[in-house]
This record gives sequence, structure tokens and C-alpha cells, in this order.
Amino acid sequence: MQSQNEYIGDDNFKKFLTHYACPTPLNIVKMKFAGAICSPNYDLRPTDVISSFWREGEEPRLETKKEAELFFKFFMGLWDKIFQDIGFNKLELPKNESHSAFDIAANRYDEIELGFLEGFWGGQENLKIPAYIAQIVDQLSELADVYEIIASRAQKGEADDVLLKTLKETDKMVQKAISFLIENFARPKIKDIGDKAVMN
Repeated sequence: MQSQNEYIGDDNFKKFLTHYACPTPLNIVKMKFAGAICSPNYDLRPTDVISSFWREGEEPRLETKKEAELFFKFFMGLWDKIFQDIGFNKLELPKNESHSAFDIAANRYDEIELGFLEGFWGGQENLKIPAYIAQIVDQLSELADVYEIIASRAQKGEADDVLLKTLKETDKMVQKAISFLIENFARPKIKDIGDKAVMN
């Protein structure tokens, strides 16, 4: 599917988030969008996810219609890019800029738990999903806990080279689980929505 909104790129998007004092960093924004696109919550809208990037009552005030249009256009550029990645099952975990095992593990925990999984449930944790997909979601939550354990071990002074190897293996398992979820749940859901749109 061709994106109707062009993504402005990571560097410009980070500046955009800073301009609007967004407390959610780009890596979490990306993974929350990804989770939301995969979500079993059919009522979840991009605007709901966007508003969740700010604490309640601290959302930016958009002064003019033009500013509001540009604001949502930038966010939808990223949404469309991630939607396309998921459509082709080419979603990748965000690249880590740090070489510290603690920083990488802490970031990964946030990306999976506060990003992908929060986006996936879309504020509702009682949604019906097939048992095998529920197992994958549970596995992702357990792998997020592994990142938390690695971060704790790094804080206690365990050697980075040992922990970085564990991180690499954990990343592989997370990537595999997300790819499985996309292939067997998200893509069929997207196709189903597309088919219904064509019929209507």
C-alpha cells in the first residue's frame, strides 16, 4: 500500500517531538504504532495512540488549523511507514545508538512493554485473540522481563561483553515472535479490513 503521507525521517521527527515537548521518545513511538497496527482492538484509531504519547492533560495545544493538519500529517507519515513495514512483514526493532548493555536493555524493555504491547492492547486487555497468538504476546512480555533482568545485572557491574551476547539472542527471539504475530495475525487482519472496505 502506497503511503499518502511521507515520513520526514528520524532526525527531523525527533526535532518535531522535542518541539512539542513529547515525553515519549521516537523508539517507543515507533513500537507503539506497530503494536497498535497489529492490535485486536478494531476501534483503536491513530489519534488515540498519538494522544497517549503525552500525559493526560499535557497534550500540545495546536493553535491553527494549518498547525493541526501538519501535526497529524507528520505522525501519519510515520504511521503509514510502519503500516507498510508490517504489510510486508519487514518491521525491525529500532537501532540502538548506545553500546552500553544497561542502556540497550532498558530501551528494549520500554520498546516492548511500553511500546509494542501497550499499543497492541490499545487500553483494553480483555480482547479476544486466538490462544496461539495469546501465547506469543505472553512470550513478548516475558522477553521484556529478560531485558529488565539484563539491565539489573548491568547495574550490578556484570561485564558488558557477556550481557551484549545475551541481548543479541534476546533480540532474535523478540524479532521472531513479532514476525510470527504479524504474519499470522496482523496481516490477515489488515487484509480482512481491506476486503471489507472494497466491498463497502
